[in-house]
Amino acid sequence: MTATAWFDDAGLGIFVHWDHASQQGLEVSWPLVGGNFALTRCQSVPVERYHSSAATFDPRAFDARALAESARAAGARYLVFTTKHHSGYAMFKTRTSRFSVEHSPCGRDLVGEVAEAVRAAGLRLGFYFSLSDWSHPDYPAFTEADRPYRIGQSPPLPPPEQWERYLEAMREQLRELLTGYGRVDLLWFDGGWERPFGMWRGDELVAHVRSLQPDILLNDRLYGFGDYDTPEQFVPPHPPARAWETCLTMNDSWAYNPSDTRYKSPRELVHTLCEVAGRGGNLLLNVSPMGDGSLPPEQSERLAVFADWMDAYGTAIHDTGPGLEPWQFYGPSTRRGEHIYLHLLQRPYDTITVRGLPIRRVRAVRELRSRSALPFRTRCAVLDQMFNSDPHGEVIITVPEALLDPLATVVEVEVTE
Repeated sequence: MTATAWFDDAGLGIFVHWDHASQQGLEVSWPLVGGNFALTRCQSVPVERYHSSAATFDPRAFDARALAESARAAGARYLVFTTKHHSGYAMFKTRTSRFSVEHSPCGRDLVGEVAEAVRAAGLRLGFYFSLSDWSHPDYPAFTEADRPYRIGQSPPLPPPEQWERYLEAMREQLRELLTGYGRVDLLWFDGGWERPFGMWRGDELVAHVRSLQPDILLNDRLYGFGDYDTPEQFVPPHPPARAWETCLTMNDSWAYNPSDTRYKSPRELVHTLCEVAGRGGNLLLNVSPMGDGSLPPEQSERLAVFADWMDAYGTAIHDTGPGLEPWQFYGPSTRRGEHIYLHLLQRPYDTITVRGLPIRRVRAVRELRSRSALPFRTRCAVLDQMFNSDPHGEVIITVPEALLDPLATVVEVEVTE
């Protein structure tokens, strides 16, 4: 079994972006540097204003168990929680800084609550951790004088001794995260683009991480390292060569942003899941608690829709790999052994056709939610019928209107090996 085996089979994960500024309805971190071109609904606020809500952060409605159970019911196999974003605010108790949830009115260790709840729900645990830190004095901290922020242009570099202090503080925070919460399955780095890659001393950092959690998976954002790729807000037309996940927001924002009402429909989100699974990846779907810790209604509603759809069709997502070639079926497909799953993202005109199958070995065809047997017929070249004991041809399947799911229907084709 490979190190990424559980990840390869997961299908769906839940991402959680949240910090004290959710009280203000601000996108996470980016408003304090003036926004980000990729975040079309991101605000711009003074540095002091962004950081000010740490003094009032007390999310009494946050229920880690309810969040983990919602993720599990939605069909997720893992959850990635933002322990520290670029703003530098730690959602855990740390000895390296007073800029943390411990020193806010909340006083709770939110990472600890999440870790316990995620494991109780039977999910794998992941931690998001930003390499950059816009509040740490040795990074150094971002100020109004540093505006405008330019993506791709490294901020002023600190003197070597100052940078060494920052790296030591960062390593200590990672030690706290990777020794204080039991098994951590995944570490989701971010922010490495802000410094020349060599400054992070990636080989030393990875060795440090793996000395604390030998079996942990690392994403690709400590550049030159990592076990899997993370295309963001996009499903690649051709899958990466190794394990991968698409991280995706429900609207256009990562954190709670009430001004961003442009939510993707439940159908669009389910279709994205099918497309990702059909290319062999995972969908890491983001949620963003409000300032009090509860989820926005629009997000809870979409998780509930996922729960119903995955209860019916999760078999076609979990523990599967890519299915057929694009020419064989006009839509995503997944496969587990003898079972091929056809994801119908458009309403069929009476029938659907699958090409290039060994037609004499098609044992059964079913609609997956109802387990109803579907009528089908086969055809191939005449000479193949006469002289080939195992001809490959087409399977034409009738899909009754009454069995169509309003989001996406899955048809199972069982083919003897």
